[in-house]
Amino acid sequence: MKVVNLSENNSILNQYLKEVRSVEIHGDPLRFRRNLERIAEILAYEISKTLNYKTEDVQTPLGIATTNVIDDKIVLATILRAGLPFHAGFLSYFDRAENAFVSAYRKYKDALKFDIFIEYIAAPKLTGKTLIITDPMLATGSSMELAYGAMLTKGNPANLHIATVIASQQAIDYLKSRLPKSNITIWAAAIDPELDEHSYIVPGLGDAGDLAFGEKD
Repeated sequence: MKVVNLSENNSILNQYLKEVRSVEIHGDPLRFRRNLERIAEILAYEISKTLNYKTEDVQTPLGIATTNVIDDKIVLATILRAGLPFHAGFLSYFDRAENAFVSAYRKYKDALKFDIFIEYIAAPKLTGKTLIITDPMLATGSSMELAYGAMLTKGNPANLHIATVIASQQAIDYLKSRLPKSNITIWAAAIDPELDEHSYIVPGLGDAGDLAFGEKD
């Protein structure tokens, strides 16, 4: 498994990361969602550099131009609900991709302990395709592991890209131990050092779903 941490190099990405983290901006859900989209667009561009390409000719008004275009059959998947604006950013770039959706939520046993449940999946056939699973936060890694397991009921993808805004180091280590295949890459805009007692990423940004769509009951 390969891990790419884009914040290790300076780019405009850092500005968007600052804004999604900032409590001073969290009162503006439209801006928060748009920044998730912009981070996704940067990640999509970086992932696109690693895909397979083929050469095609295109007729212009003045002649024939030759260009390289993506040859992978891409499926974009996201974990509901927080993943929706993040997914939209990827879809802006991979606009011809098929799409998949899975629900995952925490069911608390008490204030600190919880299980992850998967209740819904809608996906095309995945065998031989390039699967990109997007989720803005990788806290423990358990939701991503279960979501990927649910996706495997639709076939075995040729390659898997896991894309996130912020991952904890614990989630990275967990997924490395649970999904050790060489055809998997984790793409993170940033990797934070720890989780708190509620398994939220520190310093993180809070609850991405609540910030994007409002607090749930």
